[in-house]
Amino acid sequence: MLGQRATSAASSADSRMFVYEVTGISQNEAISGQRPPVRSSQNQTFQVPFHRMNEEMRRITLLGGEIVSISPLL
Repeated sequence: MLGQRATSAASSADSRMFVYEVTGISQNEAISGQRPPVRSSQNQTFQVPFHRMNEEMRRITLLGGEIVSISPLL
Protein backbone atom coordinates (compact mmCIF):
# COMPACT_ATOMS: atom_id res chain seq x y z
CA MET A 1 0.00 0.00 0.00
CA LEU A 2 2.75 2.44 0.89
CA GLY A 3 4.59 1.78 -2.39
CA GLN A 4 1.46 2.46 -4.43
CA ARG A 5 0.89 5.79 -2.73
CA ALA A 6 4.49 6.92 -3.33
CA THR A 7 4.28 5.90 -6.99
CA SER A 8 1.10 7.88 -7.64
CA ALA A 9 2.49 10.94 -5.84
CA ALA A 10 5.66 10.81 -7.93
CA SER A 11 3.76 10.53 -11.20
CA SER A 12 1.60 13.56 -10.39
CA ALA A 13 4.69 15.58 -9.45
CA ASP A 14 6.37 14.67 -12.75
CA SER A 15 3.41 15.92 -14.76
CA ARG A 16 3.51 19.42 -13.23
CA MET A 17 4.82 22.22 -15.46
CA PHE A 18 6.38 25.52 -14.41
CA VAL A 19 7.00 28.74 -16.30
CA TYR A 20 10.39 30.42 -15.86
CA GLU A 21 10.58 34.11 -16.75
CA VAL A 22 14.19 34.89 -17.61
CA THR A 23 16.08 38.04 -18.50
CA GLY A 24 19.63 38.57 -19.71
CA ILE A 25 19.90 35.75 -22.25
CA SER A 26 20.89 37.24 -25.59
CA GLN A 27 19.73 35.66 -28.81
CA ASN A 28 22.31 33.76 -30.79
CA GLU A 29 22.97 35.39 -34.17
CA ALA A 30 22.42 32.08 -35.94
CA ILE A 31 19.01 31.70 -34.33
CA SER A 32 17.88 35.26 -34.92
CA GLY A 33 18.87 35.19 -38.61
CA GLN A 34 21.58 37.81 -37.96
CA ARG A 35 18.98 40.50 -37.43
CA PRO A 36 19.46 42.81 -34.46
CA PRO A 37 16.98 42.20 -31.63
CA VAL A 38 14.07 44.62 -31.48
CA ARG A 39 14.52 45.06 -27.75
CA SER A 40 17.62 43.89 -25.94
CA SER A 41 16.01 43.81 -22.47
CA GLN A 42 13.23 41.44 -23.47
CA ASN A 43 12.24 38.76 -20.98
CA GLN A 44 11.87 35.22 -22.24
CA THR A 45 9.66 32.47 -20.85
CA PHE A 46 10.35 28.74 -20.72
CA GLN A 47 7.96 25.94 -19.83
CA VAL A 48 9.80 23.40 -17.69
CA PRO A 49 8.57 20.05 -16.32
CA PHE A 50 9.01 19.54 -12.59
CA HIS A 51 11.69 16.87 -12.97
CA ARG A 52 13.93 19.22 -15.05
CA MET A 53 13.75 22.34 -12.86
CA ASN A 54 17.28 22.13 -11.40
CA GLU A 55 18.82 21.30 -14.76
CA GLU A 56 17.09 24.29 -16.38
CA MET A 57 18.21 26.64 -13.58
CA ARG A 58 21.82 25.58 -14.15
CA ARG A 59 21.50 26.06 -17.92
CA ILE A 60 20.05 29.56 -17.54
CA THR A 61 22.81 30.53 -15.13
CA LEU A 62 25.52 29.21 -17.47
CA LEU A 63 24.04 31.27 -20.33
CA GLY A 64 24.29 34.41 -18.18
CA GLY A 65 20.58 34.75 -17.57
CA GLU A 66 18.71 35.69 -14.45
CA ILE A 67 15.45 34.05 -13.38
CA VAL A 68 12.90 36.78 -12.71
CA SER A 69 10.06 34.50 -11.61
CA ILE A 70 8.92 30.89 -11.46
CA SER A 71 5.24 30.09 -11.47
CA PRO A 72 3.17 26.93 -11.92
CA LEU A 73 1.51 26.46 -15.29
CA LEU A 74 -2.20 26.29 -14.64
